[in-house]
Amino acid sequence: MLAWALLSAVLWSLVGVESQRSSLFSKKGLVYGTVGQPVKIYVKLNENSPVLICMDLSRANKETVDPAYLWIGPNENTLTGNSQINITDSGKLVVKDFTELSSGLYTCTLSYKTIKAETQEETTVKKRYDFMLFVNPFAPGWKSVCSNTADCEDATNYNILKARDRIEDFFRSQAYILYHRFNKTIPAMHFVDHSFQIVRVDNCRPGFGKNERLHSNCASCCVVCSPGTFSADIDVTCQVCVSVHTYGARSCP
Repeated sequence: MLAWALLSAVLWSLVGVESQRSSLFSKKGLVYGTVGQPVKIYVKLNENSPVLICMDLSRANKETVDPAYLWIGPNENTLTGNSQINITDSGKLVVKDFTELSSGLYTCTLSYKTIKAETQEETTVKKRYDFMLFVNPFAPGWKSVCSNTADCEDATNYNILKARDRIEDFFRSQAYILYHRFNKTIPAMHFVDHSFQIVRVDNCRPGFGKNERLHSNCASCCVVCSPGTFSADIDVTCQVCVSVHTYGARSCP
């Protein structure tokens, strides 16, 4: 029973670990907007979001005259700085301690001026950038496991097999002591060769699921269920429920 408990703990701590396959981040860890196309971002549960830039990369490489920034959150409310929201004067946004309810559409409108050299005429230009943020609950320790490998799944599978081998070695050593060292007092236990088996567990925690259509760039990730869906158990998909209006629903009212 102890062995199965240990193995279960190892499996649970590693299930759902996925590499973050996204080319949206710059080398400095910043995420720029894209005009006319929402940028999808996956944030680890209870950690901070990446830095969202209210500007596309092309505009960032040019001089911007009198820029002004307006951020709108998932509830269509204007965002201001507080304990969870950090907005800089240059339009950078970070959402702290990200949860299911933090998920949704974050929109920023950039306003700036252009000046015609011939007439000195000023024109105000507005551009809108949409960022879709979703919780992706990477298991504890995913950074240390996956930071030095191109395939996170291979790394975690290797760790699970290594845990299995160590558990088997433990029981074999106990059995050896039991049969060959009669003066040693150890708990009574029995181990049958080949009784351990590794079974792939593919599931998501309640309120999360996999959606290849919606999250094609993170198809194997357990992502927070969107409004209109829910997941009451550790299934791999979110079920339809039209009465759900929030992210991460675990029941259908």
